[in-house]
Amino acid sequence: MNKLFLLSVCACFLNKYITAADKVVICYYGTWATYRNGLGKFDVSNINIDLCTHIVYTFVGINSQGNVISLDTFLDYPDNWGRDNFGKFNALKLQNSKLKTILAVGGWNEASAKYSVMAANPTFRKNFVSSALAMVLQYGFDGLDVDWEYPNRRDSINGQADINNFTQLLKELREEFNKYGLLLTAAVSSVKASASLSYDIPSIVQYLDFVNVMTYDMNGAWDPKTGHNAPLHRSEGDENVVRDQLNTVDVALEYWLGQGCPPEKLVLGLPFYGHTFQLANVHNNGVGASANGPGLAGPYTSTSGTIGYNEFCQKLRTESWEQRYDKLAKVPYAVQGQNWVSYDDANSLVTKVDYALQFNISGVMVWSIETDDFHGICHTEDFPLLRAINRALGKTVVTTTTTTESTSTTATTTPVYTTTTVAPTSESTTTSLTFPPNSSGSTTMSTTSAPTIDPTENTFVCVEEGYYENPKDCTSFYVCIGGLYNNFESMLIQCPANLYWDQKNKYCNYPNEVDCNLI
Repeated sequence: MNKLFLLSVCACFLNKYITAADKVVICYYGTWATYRNGLGKFDVSNINIDLCTHIVYTFVGINSQGNVISLDTFLDYPDNWGRDNFGKFNALKLQNSKLKTILAVGGWNEASAKYSVMAANPTFRKNFVSSALAMVLQYGFDGLDVDWEYPNRRDSINGQADINNFTQLLKELREEFNKYGLLLTAAVSSVKASASLSYDIPSIVQYLDFVNVMTYDMNGAWDPKTGHNAPLHRSEGDENVVRDQLNTVDVALEYWLGQGCPPEKLVLGLPFYGHTFQLANVHNNGVGASANGPGLAGPYTSTSGTIGYNEFCQKLRTESWEQRYDKLAKVPYAVQGQNWVSYDDANSLVTKVDYALQFNISGVMVWSIETDDFHGICHTEDFPLLRAINRALGKTVVTTTTTTESTSTTATTTPVYTTTTVAPTSESTTTSLTFPPNSSGSTTMSTTSAPTIDPTENTFVCVEEGYYENPKDCTSFYVCIGGLYNNFESMLIQCPANLYWDQKNKYCNYPNEVDCNLI
């Protein structure tokens, strides 16, 4: 075992432990969830401000000159009847004065090239620092999270030079942010094989308040075989792999601590989603079985190869799955025919937290809050994963419960809530739609007036706000929203992958779950 790592562990026991009250729970919020359908829709108002110490708004990006810019001006800003999510997000601190808000720049979709160019150019770096600082200060954020994915990797322009350039960028950010008492954090790769290519760890940690280690995506549908998204220890079938080459949470922690990351800055990343695989052979379905690429997509996130916990827990509750547990890796997985899913539940997340706490780390971060079971559909309380993590950290958690109804076959949990919101063209045209629980566990809209087809133009005519099926195509649907002059506008939305629009449940669903009747 690495000597530096042993010294880090010893230091943890010699130093005074960070109290439970001081442990951080950093919640990343994927703002695009506001555009999801049905029960997957998650707005700023859905954030539980008592279960997070820090909330991170994702993402803003940069332009060709290195200036930080909004990637969704309608959502972020109040101008031109925008949603003003920046304002709403930071207004959450009025309800909890201890809450900290952080603006994240970058992310997977922003890739690496633009950041490689920016960090290599002193003028562009200055543009980045000054524009990031201005945006943070103007809208009331408490800091910035730099999520460059990744220096010296993917489509990087400058290769290994990115490593020192990233350090210099953080140094210049730190110098300016210190003038205003702002936080500076970064989301970073986890295991040695990737992190060693991107970071001078002893150098970058001196400029960061928190180092958010993304200890997930250890395996995924890009691999030729099944594997766990975030195994704590070596998995079944990994007995012969050299320890420091394992893609596991424990080895990632060892690497970052051993490279000199102070435990009081290290934040353990926990996933609220799973990875899905398509098995090559249904009879070979264990860990490490041959796979033919990405598996099923969730009805809300609609991306083959990944599925939110809120989506998968409903499938486990309503469908026939063989649920298994890897006793070595300490994580669950599930099999159904050709479908193979690696995921985390409350128990596996708590096990990871308990393991990491022995090193006196700063706390945990979650990716991401909107894929927890935030309505409490599968559980007797909302945000069950986030609540379990808080309890594992020793924090006091106020329990909330949801009502439970029984059907003829099984007990189902339905949430106590009454409204959701269709994304309008402006704040002045927001419409609330009621989703009362019923005996089948499905949901129905209180607005039931159907749009009509204009026979002369052969186009869709809205008569009321809401979601409506496309009578000519099962793979798409219409969203009717209020216009500026008391009229209604329709938008045709295509379901992802091979999903069909489910008018009953108001989301894109699997074809076998949808009664598709075309005219």
